Amino acid sequence: MMRTDRHTSHATPHATSHQGRSLNALIRAEVLPQLADYFALLAADGLDARFNGAPVFGQGDVFLPGKIAIGLAHLLTLTPRDAAPFAGYLSGTRRLMTLIGTLPIESWGIYYALMGLNRLRKAGLLEAAVEPECLARLKVTLDWRHFVEADSLRLMALPTNYYGVAFGIARLRMLMGWEDASAGDALLAKTLDHYERYSGEFGFSDETEGEGRFDRYSILLAAEFCERFIETELPVTPRLTTLLAQSAQLALQCASADGDGFGFGRSIGPYGDTGIVEILATAARLGVLDDEERRYAYAFCVRAAAKYVDFWVDRGMNSVNLWRDGRRTDGYRGTHRMLGENFSLIHQLLSTTELWAEAGQADDLPPDDLGDWLTRRQPAFQLNWFARGLYERALVTRRDRGRVFTLPLINGGEGQHDNAPYYPIPFSPRLIEGLPESGADHPQLLPRLVLADGSVLLPTSFIQEIKTWHEGDEQVISYRQPGLNRTGERGPVLDTRVTLTTEYRFGPGRISRLDVLHPDPSLEIASLSLAFACFSSGARAGGFGVDFNEGGIARFEAQGYDVLEIQAPPPRGLEGLTSGPSRTHLQFSGTTSQKVAPLQVRWTLSYR
Repeated sequence: MMRTDRHTSHATPHATSHQGRSLNALIRAEVLPQLADYFALLAADGLDARFNGAPVFGQGDVFLPGKIAIGLAHLLTLTPRDAAPFAGYLSGTRRLMTLIGTLPIESWGIYYALMGLNRLRKAGLLEAAVEPECLARLKVTLDWRHFVEADSLRLMALPTNYYGVAFGIARLRMLMGWEDASAGDALLAKTLDHYERYSGEFGFSDETEGEGRFDRYSILLAAEFCERFIETELPVTPRLTTLLAQSAQLALQCASADGDGFGFGRSIGPYGDTGIVEILATAARLGVLDDEERRYAYAFCVRAAAKYVDFWVDRGMNSVNLWRDGRRTDGYRGTHRMLGENFSLIHQLLSTTELWAEAGQADDLPPDDLGDWLTRRQPAFQLNWFARGLYERALVTRRDRGRVFTLPLINGGEGQHDNAPYYPIPFSPRLIEGLPESGADHPQLLPRLVLADGSVLLPTSFIQEIKTWHEGDEQVISYRQPGLNRTGERGPVLDTRVTLTTEYRFGPGRISRLDVLHPDPSLEIASLSLAFACFSSGARAGGFGVDFNEGGIARFEAQGYDVLEIQAPPPRGLEGLTSGPSRTHLQFSGTTSQKVAPLQVRWTLSYR
């Protein structure tokens, strides 16, 4: 049923074992059996179920009950009623739904549960699958008012994408006959108003109220809204369709032939891949791609599904692996949510396969020249604006030698300003990744200044005057910052004692970054450092450059520092990246007491 080999965590995923398979065939052969395994586990052990050595329930995952509910609904509705397993699935679902109805559940979990109930209702299975007493209890607990103030419609300390969740819940409650359409209409108006207010002229949603923090959700949100409309049987508005088309074009710019999706931001890993899958499947369903784009968008979705099966799923765990064998994610997706992460990713793959089926393509064989098409049709270098004003926010995409680099200039606002997955560095899966939740302690590919007074400064948040141009065989982007980010607070703090200009150069097989720092004349800088945790190995130092025998990076060198330390293997706490363990940690450091201002530091990375 499933392959028993395991990918090494640092390997490039190749979906060769799935060539000649349609998306629907791949999902039914590889993903649906995984869902059936989880049903068997839960049906056998109920509240006492354990998964990979830990209890399933009582671990604080308040989304899990809803994810189980939508998983059960998928399993029932995708199993023919005359098939042998159906009767067992139905009776087991009835018991498990009763259990689910007794568990704490919040926000996304509520939405997932209502999607499951509505799916059962549309299939004519609701009464057979859910006890009347359980359904009455769920009518009370599955309510948007638990995280949105009913009068003001203000979110209770949640990111802005939760407006869409609340709207979906209200609409599903209406379809279930539990309330009228008024709340859904009001939440829809609130959602769209907020989107317009904080997405500005460029159409990508700020995660904060105009503070300039963007993420994969900023690109994904238009597709999520459209999915809510489709799920709750509303016609998608022309404005949302326009926003979706824009997101789809950026998604294609970020897509790779290996099925890699977004490589920056929080909680990515497989969610970076499925984010692009959601955008492209929704775009295909709503007809905003041309025929050629739709064929190759479908090919990407098949590759991403194959990558999920071959790379992200660990057969020894019978689980997606975000946590072990050197892989690392943030606390939001900690191991207490292990089973839930499986359910949510399976739901994304099943629901997007349905969108492709509605677009008439889920059973098609994908074209096998996706890489050639992406190289031919997608720009080699592109600047996409997210916001302009006092500070500028943008995303640069660079395509070279089959690799895609994304340079996000987006980390204003609270919460993520000093977190490596948001840094303004060129991310590329399995080549350059951020250390989740590393904070300012690990300046992945950024100069880090420590002042004599103990302040730690990073060049992250106050970006102005973004410019791009072409020079020889290089694409160049530059920007300035009127001060650095003094870290240690929840939000970025502008420290104008040091200003700087930054210049990136992207050439064939190489990237360089030059920072020119202008400290106040009287400022005492205790140290200046640069760190890089990478997947390459076999390091050989020569001056302030390092050559690698193995891995995607051929050479890395830095200038403006006094000391180079090569650590292989990396020190504890610095070995885990999103896709697997780093093999080498480079630490450049020095003092500035003998250097003349302005200070210049540079690094150059050459890749295979």
